[in-house]
Amino acid sequence: MRIVIALGGNALVGEDGGSSPDDQRGAVASAAGPIAEVVAAGHQVLLTHGNGPQVGDLLRRNELAAGDVPPDPLDWCDAQTQATIGTLLMDALDVELPRRGLPARTATLVSRTLVDADDPGFEEPTKPIGRHLSEEEKTVLEEHGQVFTEVPRKGWRRVVASPEPLDCLDAAAADVLLAAGFVVVCSGGGGVPTVRVADGSLVGVEAVVDKDLTSAVLAEALEADLLLVLTDVPNVVRGFGTASAEPILRATPALLRREDFPAGSMGPKVEAACRFVEITGDTAGIGRLEDAVAIMHGQAGTIVTPSGLLPGEEGPSPLAAAAGALP
Repeated sequence: MRIVIALGGNALVGEDGGSSPDDQRGAVASAAGPIAEVVAAGHQVLLTHGNGPQVGDLLRRNELAAGDVPPDPLDWCDAQTQATIGTLLMDALDVELPRRGLPARTATLVSRTLVDADDPGFEEPTKPIGRHLSEEEKTVLEEHGQVFTEVPRKGWRRVVASPEPLDCLDAAAADVLLAAGFVVVCSGGGGVPTVRVADGSLVGVEAVVDKDLTSAVLAEALEADLLLVLTDVPNVVRGFGTASAEPILRATPALLRREDFPAGSMGPKVEAACRFVEITGDTAGIGRLEDAVAIMHGQAGTIVTPSGLLPGEEGPSPLAAAAGALP
């Protein structure tokens, strides 16, 4: 199979949220094992990843130096963190793949995601990023064109657009690398947000593209058989945080769309899975990173298929057809 794996950004920092170089190296080393197991099963694998904590660190450095050095634009921050996290993933996989008798063939693409310059988000940015700032701190940054909203009792927080991903502009390069046997890291952090201007050229913009939604667009472009959205919880949960909470083990997109999931956490993951399944007719899974192989075989996580059927149940199973070797 060709599999797209979307890693949450918090899976790439320490257990306590620490983002020191050592914290990130340790987290990525832990993540590499389950990913290598999927590769060892004989599949083509592309990784996407979050970058919220890492971009947050860059923004903090921008804030501290804003009086002396113009802040890097947000699209540059995206590109920088793509390269850094991609390098860490390649280094870790280059250790884990040979342990399983596989060649260490990894590649990272600093990659762009096309968005609409007329997306409504650019007119009224609402996506909060970075830490809370004082009036004095935010005034310096406003002079560089940044936009802030006041949060009662906490200060000021920067807001940016979060436009819909339309196309993964570097998917063709990822396709060639996958076909050549590379494990590919692409579209990290949702990709560098990019618009096409009047003369046809491409320009990066100040925005944040949701990495899970981009993963669905990329998986479709690459004709992937399976989209795995991996996080730190074992399943999608109906009624999360309530006395009636229960895990959803399998579902159709229509079933999931009847539920209400938090916009800042599980909501985009569910939406990405639904979009991929609806558009391609293939399978998506949501669950823990350490359960990646089990999710791939329909034995863990929340499995989303057009029919909701799993192997062994009555009726044709798209999941079984996709995985080929399911029990």
